[in-house]
Amino acid sequence: MSYNTFGHAFRFTTWGESHGPAIGAVVDGCPPGIAITESDLQPFLDQRRPGTSRFTTQRQEPDQVRILSGVFEGRTTGTPISLMIDNVDQRSKDYSDVAKAYRPGHADYAYDAKYGFRDYRGGGRSSARETASRVAAGAVARLVIPEVTITAWVEAIGGDAIDPANFDADEIARNPFFCPDPVAAARWETLVDSARKAGSSLGAVIGCAATGVPAGWGAPLYAKLDAELAAACMGINAVKGVEIGDGFTAATLRGEDNADAMRPGENGPAFLANHAGGIAGGIATGQPITLRVAFKPTASILTPVETIDRSGAATEIMTKGRHDPCVGIRGAPVVAAMVALVLADHKLLHRAQVG
Repeated sequence: MSYNTFGHAFRFTTWGESHGPAIGAVVDGCPPGIAITESDLQPFLDQRRPGTSRFTTQRQEPDQVRILSGVFEGRTTGTPISLMIDNVDQRSKDYSDVAKAYRPGHADYAYDAKYGFRDYRGGGRSSARETASRVAAGAVARLVIPEVTITAWVEAIGGDAIDPANFDADEIARNPFFCPDPVAAARWETLVDSARKAGSSLGAVIGCAATGVPAGWGAPLYAKLDAELAAACMGINAVKGVEIGDGFTAATLRGEDNADAMRPGENGPAFLANHAGGIAGGIATGQPITLRVAFKPTASILTPVETIDRSGAATEIMTKGRHDPCVGIRGAPVVAAMVALVLADHKLLHRAQVG
């Protein structure tokens, strides 16, 4: 059994491989009558696409999305929306060594252990290329939740974090790192360049906030909003950790310090803090929903690493080709897309249950 579908009322399925002819997504459960064009979706794919700076993979993919179904006369019909993105710049010959031996830190061995064979060209389904399909689906989801604003940014690269006092949301779009701190962005140029020239890679932490989410979205126990956000983000290739609100820091606080105190407000409670990240008991409180997502360093590197081949014999591998020196840089649009997909799903679930 393979799981390529995510969601309940608003569901999406991704398909395709890194070096196949195309990748894409099918979005099902989208309400009818929503105005939509390919130009509504393309800006989000442009944020994620490769080759936009020297700090990302130099694979040149335009990532032009096509809507194949589910839209008529510029509006959704309520039927499945099929989205397709052509792959135009594959170089499968770069993966001849990967066909023979496993990249440590990648899914090569795990796929072989499960299926008995694998698509070694770029990693197949385990490639970060698959995330373009999620971004396309997430762009549809954003149209379902126009009341919500989702912003994602890079908080740290290689352990070098931004200064929260320098946070400027307008800066996120002004540099190739999705960085809200211009001082940190300048440091990261040297940091990422150094890793790239050394044939190595770096990890990153992505921050994300969703504002405008009404109190009440979500569900208790087995469909908690925070649990589903965590599952959605953990399902992104290269992600190894997710925090909601204060996350692990909350475990170091006393109860009175962790409490999100409330006072009377004009339209419900006025919260004095947001340690919980906008979610309590699995249900949105109306505060901004905040989360942090940790991306591991790219596994495909030019630095030789000890490994084994398919026969089990000891060997070394260094991965040729075009790879992100920090895959987390392009993770910001992917995290935002997954948050949008979960929130769209829970908006429809909430409407179905309580009207």
